[in-house]
Amino acid sequence: MDVTLNKRVMVALDVPGREEALALAKALQGSECWLKVGLELYAYSGPAMIRELKDMGFPIFLDLKLHDIPTTVERAIYGFVQWGVDMINVHCSGGYDMMVRSAHAVHEAGIKLGSVPKVIGVTVLTSMSEAQFREEMGVQRNLQEHVVALAKLAERAGLDGVVASAMEAGGIRQNTEDGFLIVTPGIRPAWSEAQDQARVLTPHEALAAGSSYLVVGRPITRAEDPRQALERLWVR
Repeated sequence: MDVTLNKRVMVALDVPGREEALALAKALQGSECWLKVGLELYAYSGPAMIRELKDMGFPIFLDLKLHDIPTTVERAIYGFVQWGVDMINVHCSGGYDMMVRSAHAVHEAGIKLGSVPKVIGVTVLTSMSEAQFREEMGVQRNLQEHVVALAKLAERAGLDGVVASAMEAGGIRQNTEDGFLIVTPGIRPAWSEAQDQARVLTPHEALAAGSSYLVVGRPITRAEDPRQALERLWVR
């Protein structure tokens, strides 16, 4: 197993309960990958799940995609940071002020705890196609231009990076500073199906495009042997 590459993998624990999440975490323990706690697991297990996974040695990305008025998001972030998350996200479409206040809240709360998490902004969900983006959302500019514009706004607001498809990673990388993070869901190894993701690349393609971290869910979590699936992730 390539531990160096695994440090750039975030395994999405999109399961409906604590026992399922802990079983997957035990299978992956020691691999050096991240774990992503999203809405589904959080709804069933709450913030205590974060502490349990942290105690097992995993860095945690809390993927709740916060999107509300600036004050509400700011206050919520103070609470979430208390649980020891290493990364948290908000929606870029919440606007510049919301992102500025999110970045400030993460920094201030993290300083008090002795560890400042990364805060990143969601651009356009990877389940959305170009056609859906134009027809359903009514946005005039093309999807890639929109994603890059949101990434530039997020960087200006003080966020550490964005969530975007690896298909837009190259454009983001060309228009932001070197240290700006690009977290890419919709990663599918050559041996897996795209399922409900519309804009997908393989792990090697995503890294070549400029991705910082790769979010991988079902190809690993629904495998008979999740640890072996993580090892196979890098097979071309």
